[in-house]
Amino acid sequence: MFYILRHGRTDWNEEHRLQGEVDIPLNETGRQMAYDAAEKYKDIDFDICYCSPLKRAQETARIFLADRNPAVEIITDNRLHEMCFGDYEGVKNIRQKPECPVYLLFEEPEKYVAKDGAESFEELYHRTGEFIEQVLRPQLEASKNVLVVGHGAMNCSIVNQFRGTPIKDFWKDMQGNCELLRVE
Repeated sequence: MFYILRHGRTDWNEEHRLQGEVDIPLNETGRQMAYDAAEKYKDIDFDICYCSPLKRAQETARIFLADRNPAVEIITDNRLHEMCFGDYEGVKNIRQKPECPVYLLFEEPEKYVAKDGAESFEELYHRTGEFIEQVLRPQLEASKNVLVVGHGAMNCSIVNQFRGTPIKDFWKDMQGNCELLRVE
C-alpha cells in the first residue's frame, strides 16, 4: 500500500488560479494545514517519501515529516511535478470559462485536448507511469510504506493508473489540500 498527499494551500489556491508548473510556495494557511496533517496522521509509519520538485509540495513534505522518528527520507522526483497547463497557468476561475480549452480538462476530461503549451493526459500518464513502474512498484514489492507528496492532477494520474480508473472519471479521487489518501 502507499499513501499520497496533496500539498497545502497557496495564495493561488485561494485566488482560484490554475497553478500547474508555476512554482508557488505555501502560504501561512498551507503551512498550518501541513502541521495539522502531520499531527492527524502521526501514527502512520512511512519508510520513504517521494516528492514533487515544486516548492509547495517540498515544504508540505518537510513539515509533514519533520518530527518523525526514525526520520523519513524525502526524495525529489521530477516526474512528480504538477500537470502543465501551458498558457493557462495563472488564469483565475478556469471552471467558469467554457471557451477555454483547459475547461474540458475539469468538466469532461475524456474530451480534453492539450493546447497552447499544455500537457496532454498521454504525456502526464507517461511520466507518472514511469514513476509507478520504476520507483513505486519496486518499493511496494519490497513491502515499504511509501508516501508520495504532490499535486491535484498529478496525484489523480497516479491513483487512477494504479486503480485502473478511466479518464472520464479522472477527478474521482481528487484530494483537498493536505488530504492524505491511502491506496491499496
